[in-house]
Amino acid sequence: MPSSSQFFRRNSPSRQGRRSSGGLKLRLMIAAAIVLFSLFTYFASSHVNPITGEKQRVGGLTTEQEVQLGLASMPQLVRQFEGQSRNESAQRYVDYVGARLLNALQNRLADRGTRNPYPFEFHLLADDDTVNAFALPGGQVFITEALFWQLEPNGPRGRFESRLAGVLGHEIGHVIERHGAQRMAKGNLIQGIAGAAGAAGSEVSGAQIASAIGSLILKGNSREHELESDRWGVELMVYAGYDPRSLLDVMDILEKSSAGSATPEIFRTHPKPANRRLYIEKIIKEKFPDGLPTDLVR
Repeated sequence: MPSSSQFFRRNSPSRQGRRSSGGLKLRLMIAAAIVLFSLFTYFASSHVNPITGEKQRVGGLTTEQEVQLGLASMPQLVRQFEGQSRNESAQRYVDYVGARLLNALQNRLADRGTRNPYPFEFHLLADDDTVNAFALPGGQVFITEALFWQLEPNGPRGRFESRLAGVLGHEIGHVIERHGAQRMAKGNLIQGIAGAAGAAGSEVSGAQIASAIGSLILKGNSREHELESDRWGVELMVYAGYDPRSLLDVMDILEKSSAGSATPEIFRTHPKPANRRLYIEKIIKEKFPDGLPTDLVR
């Protein structure tokens, strides 16, 4: 008959197995709860866009909170791009074109009985190496000097002005469509799923899952967001008196700026699908099937 010590040695692995199995079940239950909570939070937190009237999943953010987030993020971002431009005349030009676009927007919204809730501001950044333009949630819009000068401000005024309107109108579209808030909401969902995988005991697979889901969601929505913003850019340009075909000029300028050098930063924040020009031309035809007005600035 085996001794008690031998008995426990022989049977301890099965007990450890039961404990291990019980621990795994607990981790899986926790992981499932995290996933369910993340999914519920994401899909339940929908708000009606005050401008478009569409329901959007923005993580419960209000437009007022978007404004505060943008203002809080602005100082660090401005420092990253070498501060505000010291070229006062160039900044005034950016403000002038931005104001024309906003006036056109407000007129269109007034016809629909609504208003613009965002206190837009336009900033020319001193960085003369990084070709970029972007917008923060809540209405802070930026363009670098590097891109500003690529638009040829010393050329024909109308041509430059309409190109600048195309860039700024596109960025206004990102704010109106609340793309920043949507990306943050999806980012929180991805983090929740990754955290669930980690809780289940597989940190590596959690990172892989987050990367795969993030790639699928964010890439797909980037294309969608760019099209939505181009649509707004085209409309705002026409309503403000600018020829939207200048957006095609901007695409040419951006491609030329990348020739023989690293890809411009703007292509990292603004994906450039091969048919981007076709998108813009399609939007123009859809929105203005009878042709563009003949008195537009180009």
